[in-house]
Amino acid sequence: MVSPPLHLRNYIGGHFVDVPARLESRDPSTGQVTVTVPDSDRGHVDEAVKAAAEAFKSWSKLPVQQRTDYCLKIAAILESRLDEFAEAESRDQGKPVWLARAVDAPRAVLNFRAYAESLNHELMTSNTPTPGVLNYTLRQPVGVVAAISPWNLPIYLLTFKIAPAIMTGNTVVCKPSEFTSVTAYKLAEVIQEAGVPAGVVNMVFGSGPGAGEALVTHPEVKLVSFTGSTAVGRHINQLCAPHFKKVSLEMGGKNAAVVFGDADLTEAIPTLIRAAFVNSGQVCLCASRVYVHSDIYEQFVELFVKETRSKKVGPPCSEGVFMGPVNNRVQFEKVKRYLEIARDEGGVIRCGETVDPPLNLPEENAEGYFLQPTVITGLSDGSRCMQEEIFGPVTCLTPFDSEEEVISRVNSTQYGLCASVWSSSLSTVHRVSEQLQVGTVWNNCWLVRSLDMPFGGIKLSGIGAESTRESIEFYTNWKTVCVKF
Repeated sequence: MVSPPLHLRNYIGGHFVDVPARLESRDPSTGQVTVTVPDSDRGHVDEAVKAAAEAFKSWSKLPVQQRTDYCLKIAAILESRLDEFAEAESRDQGKPVWLARAVDAPRAVLNFRAYAESLNHELMTSNTPTPGVLNYTLRQPVGVVAAISPWNLPIYLLTFKIAPAIMTGNTVVCKPSEFTSVTAYKLAEVIQEAGVPAGVVNMVFGSGPGAGEALVTHPEVKLVSFTGSTAVGRHINQLCAPHFKKVSLEMGGKNAAVVFGDADLTEAIPTLIRAAFVNSGQVCLCASRVYVHSDIYEQFVELFVKETRSKKVGPPCSEGVFMGPVNNRVQFEKVKRYLEIARDEGGVIRCGETVDPPLNLPEENAEGYFLQPTVITGLSDGSRCMQEEIFGPVTCLTPFDSEEEVISRVNSTQYGLCASVWSSSLSTVHRVSEQLQVGTVWNNCWLVRSLDMPFGGIKLSGIGAESTRESIEFYTNWKTVCVKF
């Protein structure tokens, strides 16, 4: 017997509120509707913003220690429900449950704990410019914050916005992706259970053009934090610019890995396969271009393709699965179109879609959005698959001859989010890292993160950075007070 779809409700002013108009959300592993999501309109958004504005009056004046206690309580409840959140995230998003259990759910806990601890740092400065005069600074919360999160890392990235926003005294209206709303809904339950005052955190579900646009254009929203595509981020920036709202935009990437001839391939190849295909390539930091020195290129391609073919693709809950489906049909069709484009542009598909045998899936998963990890060679740097973000399990391998050449080629896209460099020479990795036009460079590793280090992109990959320090600066305004005595 098929279970009825889960019926989500908005969370506004400390209460769960039903909305008659609904959006359907599908299980990516089956293609079946498993959740219905509120299709919130401008009126629902207005209710949430008003609740947040009212809560801001008292929350912004609450001592930091009390806000810390609330965040630590949220973290503790999340941790007690870790398996529940991991399973829900896996089912809703499509990632393997082991991945959600190892990364996404624990990171949500860490986000609240890390930001709770970060405000132990000194937030005031002072000086005495002349005798009898004292200057000191205050950091004050901005007000009502709009937090818009994507479908690839739902709970991971939503908590990365909520935690610093409320720790610094702001109140928040969240608009999660309509494709992956379940863990946001469960997070609202946790926030209610933790006793967080009504209106401090609100969840409004719905579409981007509907609820999302209503939220970022609301006159009482003072700050927008967005993670998603460059196209949507550009639109949000245009909507916010006339009102001079503070904006943080973490957007797309066309990330490169550079493998020099002296790289340790026993380390580089498995790490870069993970970098290319983890979460079905649906991480903004995934390596979708791999430049390999011509001296080792053929060897690298052979080993990379062989190991990629060994990775198991299947239902997210299955034992030993490396990769599940992509999240939604729109993305599924988009990735397949890029594979056609690659062939039209002279690319050779070395493994994966269209060249390897079809996946042997259970009958119930026949309509799921499954794609095989796909490796392409033979494309020029100007080809669309080397320039545009595909956001799926596709990576392109290409040879290079010199350091100067590869730096120029890596920098030839409109994006600038991250890169990785592989070499046994420390002077090489330092020299190349300095010249790559990206926000983060990993050397002989990938996705080793510290919340104390700034994360963000340049060029069309974004505006602003996030970390325990940078986020505190973003979610507050400076005030200088001068006193003569």
